[in-house]
This record gives sequence, structure tokens and C-alpha cells, in this order.
Amino acid sequence: MSNRMWGGRFASGPDAIMAEINASIDFDKTLYRQDIAGSKAHVAMLAQQGIIAAEDARAIDAGLDAVKTEIDEGRFVFSRELEDIHMNVESRLAELIGPAAGRLHTARSRNDQVATDFRLWVRDTIDDLDAALADLLQALAEKAESHAATVMPGFTHLQSAQPVTFGHHLLAYAEMVGRDRGRLADARKRLNECPLGSAALAGTSFPIDRFATAHALGFDRPGANSLDGVSDRDFALETLSAAAIAAVHLSRLAEEIVIWCSAQFGFVRLSDRFTTGSSIMPQKRNPDAAELVRAKTGRIVGALNTLLIVMKGLPMAYAKDMQEDKEPTFDALSSLSLAIAATAGMVRDLEPDVKALRKAAGQGYSTATDLADWLVRVVGMPFREAHHVTGRAVAAAAEKGIALDKLPLEALQAIDARITAEVYDVLTVERSVKSRTSYGGTAPQNVRRAARTWLKRLTKEAAAKAGAV
Repeated sequence: MSNRMWGGRFASGPDAIMAEINASIDFDKTLYRQDIAGSKAHVAMLAQQGIIAAEDARAIDAGLDAVKTEIDEGRFVFSRELEDIHMNVESRLAELIGPAAGRLHTARSRNDQVATDFRLWVRDTIDDLDAALADLLQALAEKAESHAATVMPGFTHLQSAQPVTFGHHLLAYAEMVGRDRGRLADARKRLNECPLGSAALAGTSFPIDRFATAHALGFDRPGANSLDGVSDRDFALETLSAAAIAAVHLSRLAEEIVIWCSAQFGFVRLSDRFTTGSSIMPQKRNPDAAELVRAKTGRIVGALNTLLIVMKGLPMAYAKDMQEDKEPTFDALSSLSLAIAATAGMVRDLEPDVKALRKAAGQGYSTATDLADWLVRVVGMPFREAHHVTGRAVAAAAEKGIALDKLPLEALQAIDARITAEVYDVLTVERSVKSRTSYGGTAPQNVRRAARTWLKRLTKEAAAKAGAV
């Protein structure tokens, strides 16, 4: 049996294998809200332009509402024989309202229809992701403000470098999340052109009003080229690129949480809400939420690679290859949404062990740079000479097995007679972080100010959105 929606050209139905590879309804039914919204905008425009009768348009609009209700309530029966969400909706519409349903597809193609649906879905999802990232940003800023003066070791090469504060460390991720929101906002701005009316590839001879449908669907404008309208997937690629970068940021924080939770570090504790036990070792508390966030990054980066490879060799305009754009995009953005929520939950849940962090911050002669800076600032040494003197001081402390601030003054003066007792004012980790007052530095006053700036910005955003609703 030929497909009853487009079977006039074919004498027999597709082979079972062809039907299997061709059908997309199992995943593109996700687009039903966008598909119906696009159809409602299209039919309203057709009636406005006098292309179809107002009576038919009203019947189609009401029928589309009925179809949406059936799907919302789980009463709709999706058919793989009808291939995709577009044909499933149109077929059911015909059952509900009769021949008038056949007028809906006037002046459009499944090519511009799916491009419009997919853009609408990606746009909606960007808005949801932005809200989730804003929540994560708030969690980071709140925790950072609470621990603006909590000293911890700062690392380079995962080796003790200089003391920082726990709040400062968290605000580094706040900066990353802020950039992630910016990238998604940029992607949203560029995708906000409407493909509807591009038809199959060349536009249409019907006197349609593409500006009307674009406006009705919340787009800034219709796309300027019909070939590009049906064949462009930049909007998905750019969103996946932003998603992949965001996922990498989440993965870096997840990796640190995994390390920090280990007995060897013991920097933070996660509650039972974000950890699991072992089936055999009763003492274990595994940071599984963090590990899964770290792992989901692979799926998200993989989705970007998948779509890049799908698109790289396609000539103009639409090709069935593009059917492979939706599954990886759906999966990646869903995975990112879950990872963001889990990360925000862990940030709010984790409790730093202040004593353990303070102890670790003082290890590895982390205030050596403070000694070198003091020699430059107070004694007037060139930095390279100060670096050499400090290295000798560290060696002397290491030989005695003591911290740098416990090295006797006479031992320091044996290295350089110009060193005075004032040097001990800069050799504790608390004084070290307090001294880092340069813009963007780890001084507690800086951290509090930066955290509050983020929180004020988020409050202002929320108020603006509430006022716009």
C-alpha cells in the first residue's frame, strides 16, 4: 500500500527496511507543540491573504487545537506508517475535520515546516537552559559569598601554588557560566529568523505574507533566502557548540568535586542526596551525581560532532540526511539540562571542611610568592633576585621540615641580612589571600563584592522578566 499522504507518485509501498530507516516519528514527535504552533500561524496567514477560505481556516485552527489536546493528554496514537510528526498531525486533522484539512499544506513543504519546528524547539530549549544556568549561577554566587574568606589551596598543575579562598574558586565557575549564558543568547539571536514560506527550496507562487507568520511565531524576521531557509542547521550547530562548552565547564567542576570528596583530599562533603553507597563496601559514599555530570559531557560533545559530520558534505538544499539532526540535539540538550540541575543541586548541598582546607592551604610553601613580593616591595630587590632568595628560604624550611612562616628570623637573615621581622606579616595564608586586592584577585573583600554583583544582576534580570510577562 502506498503512503496515503504522498502516494500518488508510487505504485507500491516501501520495503520494511526502507520504512524503518525513513520513519522519524519515534523522536520527532517531540516537536508536536512547535509543529502545531507553526501550522496555526500558517493557516491564519493563508486566510488573511485570501489563499484559503476563512471558514476552512477556522475549522483547521480548531482541529489543530483538538489534536494538540489529544497529544497533551496522551490519547493520540502515533503511526510509524505516516513517518513523521507533520503527517501524523495532518492525518488526524483530516479525520477530525474532513477535506478542509488538505488546504493546510498550501504554500509550504515539509522542508520549511521541519526547519521552522526545529528552530522553535531549539529556541524554547535555549530559554529553558538559560533559566537553569541562571539558577546555577545563583547557587555559585550564594555559596561564594558564604565562603568569601574560607582559605583553600590554589593549584596549578594540581600542585599547591598560592592560597585562594573557596569563594574565589567558585566564582571562577560563575564567570564560566556567565559566558555560557552569553553564548546561548548569541545563538538564540542568530536563529531567530523564520524559514516558513521557503517551501521546498524555491519559495512559492502563492501571495503569502512571510512577515506575518514570522511575527506570529515570535521571530525577528523571515529568512532572506529560501534555499538557506530549508537547508540551514547552523542554529543547531551553534547551540550544540555552546552546549558542549557549557558541559565542559560542568565537567571540570564535577571533576573537582570528585577529587575534593575523596578521603585523600577531604575538602568537601556531599550529603546522601547526591551520593550513593556501595553494594559491597558499607563505608563508601560515592559522588555519583558528579561522576555522571562528567560523563554526560561526552554525549553532548559527541552530538556536536555528529551534526557537524552530517552537514559537512551536503549540497543545497534539503537532504534526508538532515533527519539525523534532531535525535542528537534532543539528547544533548536534555542531557545538559539535567547536568545543570544536578550541578546546581550539588553546589547548594556541598559543605567545605574549613579546617581541612586551611591546613592544605598552608602546605607546599604556598606563601613563597608572598615572600618574594615582600622582598621586592620592602627591600627593593629585583624580582629575579627575590625569587632566588625565596628559593633558598624554602629549601631551608624544607630541610628543617617546617612551614615557611615558622622559619626563624636568624635563618632568614642568614640568607639575606635585609630581611626583618615584618616579613612574618605576609607569610600566613590568611594574610596572603587578604593581600590579593587587585581587581579579580582572591581577597575576601573582592570575593564578597563579586558575589554580590552577580546576585544583584540575577535579581535585576528576574524582575525584568517578571515585568515583561
